[in-house]
Amino acid sequence: MVHVLGSRTLLTPTDPERSRTFYGERLGLSVYREFGTGPERGTVYFLGGGFLEVSGRSETPPSPAIRLWLQVDDVTAAHEELRAQGVDVLRPPVREPWGLIEMWIADPDGIRIALVEVPADHPMRYRPGI
Repeated sequence: MVHVLGSRTLLTPTDPERSRTFYGERLGLSVYREFGTGPERGTVYFLGGGFLEVSGRSETPPSPAIRLWLQVDDVTAAHEELRAQGVDVLRPPVREPWGLIEMWIADPDGIRIALVEVPADHPMRYRPGI
């Protein structure tokens, strides 16, 4: 049996500096650690219960099948802040049929990112009878 001690999502962007600017400055993720030197150095950001590592350089953009899901306290406030930062908002906040409030943005390589607010009465927060 594999005993997992930690995990992270690895991104190899086409332009590492542009991606670091997006994740660190525009999205405002806090840096967990950095390693290496030069333009392909690695930067690991906190993602709540996980990490996002941006390192290396790719000649081609990532697959559109790769997406990130980030839970936030207030998706409306996040929407206003990110628009002010010039982030490409693909879809503003919408309450989905499953009860979550979601908005979608894209990173510089087109990776789709869902910012999700879980309302206080949603089953993910509260399960009656349990």
